[in-house]
Amino acid sequence: MKIIQTKIKDLYVIQPEIFSDNRGYFFESFNDQKFNKKFSHIKFCQDNESRSSFGVLRGLHYQLPPKAQTKLVRVINGKVLDVVVDLRKDSSTFGKHLSVELCDKNKNQLLIPRGFAHGFIVLSDYAVFSYKVDNYYDKLLDRGIIFNDKDLGIDWKLKNSEIKLSTKDSKLSTFKKAQLFEISKKLYE
Repeated sequence: MKIIQTKIKDLYVIQPEIFSDNRGYFFESFNDQKFNKKFSHIKFCQDNESRSSFGVLRGLHYQLPPKAQTKLVRVINGKVLDVVVDLRKDSSTFGKHLSVELCDKNKNQLLIPRGFAHGFIVLSDYAVFSYKVDNYYDKLLDRGIIFNDKDLGIDWKLKNSEIKLSTKDSKLSTFKKAQLFEISKKLYE
């Protein structure tokens, strides 16, 4: 696997080694031994999967400490635009976002550390999205930022008329009103 540092500190694209021939392909989607050589502080506890149709936008979600989550995300079928926003107040990239296309063809993964909001929009007919987390869901600490926040200026690649939101995601907070993270060891305690 190839680990690529993005322009935002602590945020990585992971490219697996894919073995293909006329029968199909094989790759390791996760190998704890290889992963822990670089990220020994991360211990995943749960795998999640969703299926969404074209235009579905999920996000931008995050959890507050002490239940903040690191996520390792990938697309099994289809194509999404995956977006993360740095919520770490003391970070040099605070308030900046990164967009990465994840799909079943490139099989890339995105490692999103604690202290980031995360969301994705489906660009194909449908997408099956998979992710590992290192903390369990906690409804009381669950938060989000509205997808079209003017201060963030995220280009979701689709017209607003094509975007499908859940009721919950349509009522999320603005970036300015969000409860953001102080950089500290508390994120990993």
